[in-house]
This record gives sequence, C-alpha cells and structure tokens, in this order.
Amino acid sequence: MKRDIWTSCAYTVSLITLDHCNLETQVRVLEKSGVDLLHVDILDGHFSPSMPLGLETVRQLRTKTDLAFDCHIMTDPQDYFIDELLDIGVQQIVFHAETQRHIDGMLNRIHARGVRAGVALKPSTPLSQLDYVLEKCDCVLLMLINPGFASAKNETQVPYAERKIRDLREMIEGRGLDTRISLDGRISRENVRSFGTGLADQFVLGSTCLRRTDLEGSLEEMFALRKDILKGGRA
Repeated sequence: MKRDIWTSCAYTVSLITLDHCNLETQVRVLEKSGVDLLHVDILDGHFSPSMPLGLETVRQLRTKTDLAFDCHIMTDPQDYFIDELLDIGVQQIVFHAETQRHIDGMLNRIHARGVRAGVALKPSTPLSQLDYVLEKCDCVLLMLINPGFASAKNETQVPYAERKIRDLREMIEGRGLDTRISLDGRISRENVRSFGTGLADQFVLGSTCLRRTDLEGSLEEMFALRKDILKGGRA
C-alpha cells in the first residue's frame, strides 16, 4: 500500500529556506533524502511583507521535479495567484481566511480542479472562522508566528499555540473528519516531538530545523526524529 504523504508526521520543506541560487540542486537533495512535499509560500509584499518566490520560479521548478507542491497563499487578493498555481499543476493549496471573502466558494473552486484545498489562519484568528467550512477542508494550516516575520529575530511562536492546536484537533475529531492539521512558523524539533504524535499531521520545516549548508545531514536528523516519534505512539 502506498504511504499517505499527507499524514503520519509528514514533513513539507519550505522552499524559502533553500539556496535560491542553487534551487534545483537543493531540490535534488530533498528527493534523495525521501522528502515528499515542497512547501511553496506565495507572498505579495502586502499581506505579508516579503516576496521570496515568484510564480515563474514555481512554474519552472514544476517541470524539474515530481515532488508534490504544497502551496500556502499569503496574498491579498488571492484569485490570480490561485488560478496560476492550478494551471501550473500543484497538489494542495491552502489560502488565508483573513483575505478571502468567499471561503466556501474558493474551496469549491480548488476542489473542482482535483486539487486538495484548505484554509490557513494567522495566530490570533479564532477557530470559529472554520465552523461552517471545516468539513470541506483537506487541511488547516495554523501559523505559529505572524506571516512574513520569520526573519525577525524577536518574533517567537505565540504562547497560545498549543491550546489552539489542541482545540482544532478536538473540533476535527468531534466531527469525525479526516482534515489534516499543518503547523508553520519557526517549527522546531521540540514542536515535532510535542505535536507529532496525534495532534498535528504536517510540519513545515524551515531554517529552525534545516541547515542550508548541510541540508542532507539536517534532513537525516529530522527523519530519525520522526521514526522515533512514530514508534512511540500517540500523545
């Protein structure tokens, strides 16, 4: 049976973390290491004050790898970027509730193209935003820091992160859903160890976990951690 790449303490590696002058080479390292998902952050410099990846880079990279593209849309508005990504051929698109006026409609629009769809929430956005759309979400991405501030050294994970993760897990299980929980924002080894045994399904790995100068070695460490966690059972 083929392994489900969207669950079981899945790792999705942020392209922002990689060396953009040697992007294809670094993606080959990810492939060799056994990574299944590439986390593609699309930012517009407005909703989030940085613009590390352009659509043309994503389009070219799509022709060079078979890895699944897990896209996180941090733009205002969203429609143009989502349509472009659907045409490029990605496997999952998660968009922010804060900048989408028609959450239900956008979920339908993405699903109609055969792509997994979900909603992302900034740290302070309440889970009540999901109340009537959770059943349509393949994934909910919880940001543990504010969008676009990963480079700010004084920006740390919000203190209420664990409570929000546990509350979302309770919502999902209470409704008998298969919605995945993805965590993003300075994800650490301790985060993976704390939440990877039944609370969260996917972890966006960035500079806190991965060393750009030793990508292969740091991935080996993360996979060893996952193996250890999965042998230990649920939290």
